[in-house]
Amino acid sequence: MTSTVHPETRRLTPTDAGTVEAARAARAARAARSSRVSSTVVTIGVVSLLTDISSESVAAILPLYLTTALGMTTLAYGFVDGLMQGATALVRIGGGWAADRGDHPKWVAFLGYGLSALTRAGLLLTTGFAAITSLVALDRLGKGVRTSPRDAMIAASSTPRNLGRSFGVHRMLDTVGAAVGPLLAFVVLWLLPDGYHTVFVISFGAAVIGLAVLGLLVPDVRPRKASWLATHQTRAERSLPSCKGCSCSDGAVPTLTERPFSWRFLAEPGLRRLLVVAGALGLLTIGDGFIYLSLQARDGFATQWFPLLYVGTNVAYMLLAVPAGRLADRVGRARVFVWGHAMLAAAYVCAAFGGVSGVTTLAALALLGAFYAATDGVLAAVVGQSVAPQVRASAIGTAQTVVAVGRMAASAAFGVLWYSLGRQPAIVCVAMLLAVAVPVSWFALRRSAPAADDEACATAVDVEAGTTAP
Repeated sequence: MTSTVHPETRRLTPTDAGTVEAARAARAARAARSSRVSSTVVTIGVVSLLTDISSESVAAILPLYLTTALGMTTLAYGFVDGLMQGATALVRIGGGWAADRGDHPKWVAFLGYGLSALTRAGLLLTTGFAAITSLVALDRLGKGVRTSPRDAMIAASSTPRNLGRSFGVHRMLDTVGAAVGPLLAFVVLWLLPDGYHTVFVISFGAAVIGLAVLGLLVPDVRPRKASWLATHQTRAERSLPSCKGCSCSDGAVPTLTERPFSWRFLAEPGLRRLLVVAGALGLLTIGDGFIYLSLQARDGFATQWFPLLYVGTNVAYMLLAVPAGRLADRVGRARVFVWGHAMLAAAYVCAAFGGVSGVTTLAALALLGAFYAATDGVLAAVVGQSVAPQVRASAIGTAQTVVAVGRMAASAAFGVLWYSLGRQPAIVCVAMLLAVAVPVSWFALRRSAPAADDEACATAVDVEAGTTAP
């Protein structure tokens, strides 16, 4: 009787073994390349780091300045805080639309960063509450203009497999600046009690350097053009026939009219559901300043330590941004985004019920940082993977605007709630509502994670392969 050996169990010859090892090595190399974060993403992160040093060094003391130095009530602060968030929200869609329409997100972002740099120069020349408040609002407008184009460049410069990690790396670098800025302002004012002018000079210098890095070192990423090239001009390289009726063979580059911008992406059910959930959760996200003021009132922090609360939150955000992005890539970005709000509810509880030891204050800051790590960049990643490249900036801007408008309303409403009910009852009320909203939101988005993320990683095209670091 002749025995047969199953192909999978037969002994491999040295040649076969070498071939298998080579194939495994090639697959490992491809996986390593796809998991690397683009150098473009890192450079954009450096720009954000410098800009946040500039902006947060000025903004860190704003809540205490308004409520203590100027004697404003929490009701008035809630209005001002909501106005600042609203000024950013109203122009995010416009910035995304301009980036998609012109297919030059870098220069739209450059305009936003430049506008913020000009406000730093204005702070050096003006005094008075009205003038400074106007400049801060103008700075928030610049932030709104640049945010969507910047996130669109990050998405275009990343592979679907590492999209969450790329946003995590950017947010980590961004948060380094957000932590250094308040700390720098604290040190300056500690050494020079009247050193506000010195802080403004440092803020202006950091803004100008960040603007120069963006203009000189960040490539002009064009998502629409890259998407067209990936689906047309690479067919010959893959030994595929030319598309019927297109210009694959002559190497033409698409014009703006060949891929017209359209708002029809808003009609997609999955994106609509995500926007509704994000907006609802935004309505239960009060301003950080309220949490810090509650912590200060409960724990008796001295006034001069108040800016360090911002530093604590930003340090936690910085440490958790990349792990949260990697977790989102692995288990589902929509899942991490929704359940990240559970961290916020826990931070509310710490702010409302903590003792005087300071331990619960540190816990609240850590939970608040974890909330931002699980939601900020992850939301942009969820939206970025869900829409076509030619509308990516507009879609991200729309989602961020929905969230910002919700938070604007939340800040104004919570100011009224605090004024009417008191500190602890107001925070407990919002925490209870958020605890109910999180599982309901997850039920609404359960189809989006993790299967949708995995499918996107397997099928989406890396339209910016040329910008990925080797």
